Amino acid sequence: MPWWSWILLWVALIAVSLLCYLLLGIRLFRKVMATLRELSAAGAKLGHLPVAPEPPQDDAGTRRPAPGSAVFASPEQMRHDYFAAKASRQELRRQRRVKRKAERGQPQSLHDIEFS
Repeated sequence: MPWWSWILLWVALIAVSLLCYLLLGIRLFRKVMATLRELSAAGAKLGHLPVAPEPPQDDAGTRRPAPGSAVFASPEQMRHDYFAAKASRQELRRQRRVKRKAERGQPQSLHDIEFS
């Protein structure tokens, strides 16, 4: 093989590899642009969400925090809210248990009797 055929071979290999890189780059660019268009459409769609309604109220009439507000609250506030809600649920269960036992004429548990 003459020496100039090696040069032609390498030039052809380099040209084919550059062509492959160019085609891959174009394909990647088109996919990125399509993704950005979809992201822009999603942003426009989510940018016009309705205003959040007033926080819901539970059976006792107290206002509950809005969904998602725990993300921005301090851990101490969330801990306090958790234990306050837990104590409230326990007290409601205790009151229902006392009422149910009173209706049935059953003796009350010492844990259920209020000492205040």
